[in-house]
Amino acid sequence: MSNIKHAFQKGKAFIAFITCGDPDLETTAAAVLAAQENGADLIELGIPFSDPTAEGPVIQSTNLRALQGGITTDKIFAFVKRLRKKVHIPLVFMTYANVVFSYGTQRFLQNCAAVGIDGLILPDLPFEEKEEFLPACLEYGIDLISLIAPTSKERIAMIAREAQGFLYIVSSLGVTGTREEIKTDLTPILKEVRKNTKVPCAVGFGISTPKQARQMSAISDGVIVGSAIVKLLAQYGKEAPSYIGAYVKSMKDAINCN
Repeated sequence: MSNIKHAFQKGKAFIAFITCGDPDLETTAAAVLAAQENGADLIELGIPFSDPTAEGPVIQSTNLRALQGGITTDKIFAFVKRLRKKVHIPLVFMTYANVVFSYGTQRFLQNCAAVGIDGLILPDLPFEEKEEFLPACLEYGIDLISLIAPTSKERIAMIAREAQGFLYIVSSLGVTGTREEIKTDLTPILKEVRKNTKVPCAVGFGISTPKQARQMSAISDGVIVGSAIVKLLAQYGKEAPSYIGAYVKSMKDAINCN
């Protein structure tokens, strides 16, 4: 059984995204621990990239700050190894294909396994090109997590049938970022997904309030929040972890109402 499935075994899952190294790795570690202590079931750790095409201005800015602070992929691997001594929930990396390619796919996945990473999300990787990474993921026991967007349409069943870990359901067209309202009708997408796989599905992109989290978790197996957490890091810097903990608790409490 994939470790990621454990995140979905105690009811609806709350998944938090945190960029590594913004403002520094010590703060990242404190933020991850605060999220875990307040109910996060899985953490997506962002490896910064200079051209994050799927991201809105909030996460673009956090990538830039981390890179300007001297963060590197090797530093992140060393960081995760230390982090794993205190973090027991599943951890996945979210980054871009070029980061993995430039590091060396085989070496990257081998290091993921060595430090305790459970999955990999590459938002710029088309489903049809996943064979570039899948063999190494399978070799090292890392789930290659697929995304399904409102535009996936006839590809939904195909993507769902080959899903690993969990399916990342993109709630809205466009890039990441908080939204006042999520208008996309995801019910038909999730119905098609569930016809084709038992792998859990979590909704992300745009979720920022407890009300939105409750609405999205009512139709899915969990919710993913990134930009709202990154905003707290941008606003409070080294003091952000306590605010992140309180925010995660409010969101987890909301989805537990379903």
